[in-house]
Amino acid sequence: MTTAISIRGISKRYVIGDEWRQRQLRELLANPSTLFAKRGPRSELWALRDVTLDIPAGEVVGIVGGNGAGKSTLLKILSRITEPTEGRAELHGRVASLLEVGTGFHPELTGRENIFLNGTILGMSRAEIREKFDEIVAFAEIDRLLDTPVKRYSSGMYVRLAFAVAAHVGPDILLVDEVLAVGDVAFQRKCLGKVESITHQGRTVVIVSHNMAVISQLCRQALWLDHGKVARFGPAAAVVSDYLSHGVEGNLVWRPRRAASDAFTFHEVRIDAPGSVTDAFPADLPIRFTFDFTVHRPMLPTRLSFNILTETGVPILTTVNTDTGESLNADLPLGRQTLVCSLPAHLLRPGRYVVSVSEPVSDTHLIHEGALTFSVTEQNSLVARDQRVALVTPVLPWERGS
Repeated sequence: MTTAISIRGISKRYVIGDEWRQRQLRELLANPSTLFAKRGPRSELWALRDVTLDIPAGEVVGIVGGNGAGKSTLLKILSRITEPTEGRAELHGRVASLLEVGTGFHPELTGRENIFLNGTILGMSRAEIREKFDEIVAFAEIDRLLDTPVKRYSSGMYVRLAFAVAAHVGPDILLVDEVLAVGDVAFQRKCLGKVESITHQGRTVVIVSHNMAVISQLCRQALWLDHGKVARFGPAAAVVSDYLSHGVEGNLVWRPRRAASDAFTFHEVRIDAPGSVTDAFPADLPIRFTFDFTVHRPMLPTRLSFNILTETGVPILTTVNTDTGESLNADLPLGRQTLVCSLPAHLLRPGRYVVSVSEPVSDTHLIHEGALTFSVTEQNSLVARDQRVALVTPVLPWERGS
């Protein structure tokens, strides 16, 4: 089998600390003493460490891992955006990469002009771009704004156009980093469909995503990076299952190692059920999720949420504390407090589940994947009684009509 991507001993080191901070001339003129000021200690961060693997031609590979695991760094090295500190990567064939919204776009140029500019950057000839121009515009759904400078585009328009160009290059290798998480639901489905069609053409695709359902749906193989090192490379379903359950087997209480913000602190998030003392809950018991946290100072309107996934990464449900309100975000009062959300009995079929928790940070949210795990047993289960096959099995009211 032909190898499309060969990675050998790749490591990437970043130097952090004040020692390497560049000072502008006006800073020195305003405060000459800074020229002789003692600088902070130099420190190093290894984003990747000795990554080695081969990806066969025509393979679809997902890259998973926590924040700071080195996923995006690896894709940037494969895209030749940055050079590795050690090791080498060889890619065989035309490469198209979609790493950040609008990469390769010039804000002053129109959508039409940027299609030609970006297509050229990705290796297309002008004749190829003209041939596929109408397809690109139709896919991006920007025909009315085609001759408008892209600096006036919304982020959704940006990503639609960027994805459309990259997907129509006809690359031998397509590298995608979290772009499928941007845009509305309809466009995300459209992107997934396009990626699937590319994979059916025998192209090699490498996808970085925090959406385990996307990895499970699209990818045959998956690479799990943990603190810059290869934790596992193999069949996607097995890798996703290991990744989601790593270090949290039977964990009904999650406490963060450190606060991500000085305005908000999670004390813990815990799961329990009435009368149960293990992480395996009978199907006929409600399951309670308790968020214990402190708001230290006023924050931007925000929200708390959690996701429940199967152990293979299929999302079952998402719930947000503002679901019953009028807006997506709301103010959190100051002080220590708890919020409780309960799942009704019989909602989940027997099986193992993984919970991801969101933590508000400034104007965004940090997702803690696999923060908690629990099981639902067959005890008093409707599934065990009559072999129902649905993902959820709620007991719903039936009333006699008049």
